[in-house]
Amino acid sequence: MVTSNKDLMTQAREALSGRWGLAVGTFFVYMLIMVALNNPLMRFVDIGYSIIISGNFILLLIGGALTLGATTFALAIARKEEAYLNMIFSGFNEFGKALGLYLLMVLFILLWMLLLIIPGIIAAISYSMAFFIMSDNPNIGAMEAIDKSKKMMYGYKWKFFCLGLRFIGWILLGFISLGIGFLWIIPYMYVSLAKFYEDIKNIP
Repeated sequence: MVTSNKDLMTQAREALSGRWGLAVGTFFVYMLIMVALNNPLMRFVDIGYSIIISGNFILLLIGGALTLGATTFALAIARKEEAYLNMIFSGFNEFGKALGLYLLMVLFILLWMLLLIIPGIIAAISYSMAFFIMSDNPNIGAMEAIDKSKKMMYGYKWKFFCLGLRFIGWILLGFISLGIGFLWIIPYMYVSLAKFYEDIKNIP
């Protein structure tokens, strides 16, 4: 049975209980790196991921590895497994695949965006589980991760979108707090997405 979004968020908070310090510190380092390197020409945001086409080649090069590392960390927290700050760099162990997945997602979303904004958003949501899939299956290729994500998200794209809507108030709070609130909001979002993935991954 599929878990409600409200319950997924509750589960995320429970998983973070007692580990907020670790999560905040880890995502602070992640955000610091992304912000330090970020000089975006264009940005496409799907709920939970920032897919960036940047004038900064370094960011474009390492964005996939950092996203994979952040996803791996979020999964460990969601599963109440051992987690540590260095996990955000674990994506560099699969650097080529993470880069390939990152670039393919950017390319495909761009192509859909050329049609209309809505198809681009739908595509981004369809691919949203790809990094979670790669984290769980290090031997998987970039295109296969995208295909598996599309199949996994079939029938659940609206649910995912509604999960994102639940964070709008939190995001506004983050801006009101001059960005400080995002230190807690971003881990909360990532772990909620990890719970979403855990909930639907084994559904036929």
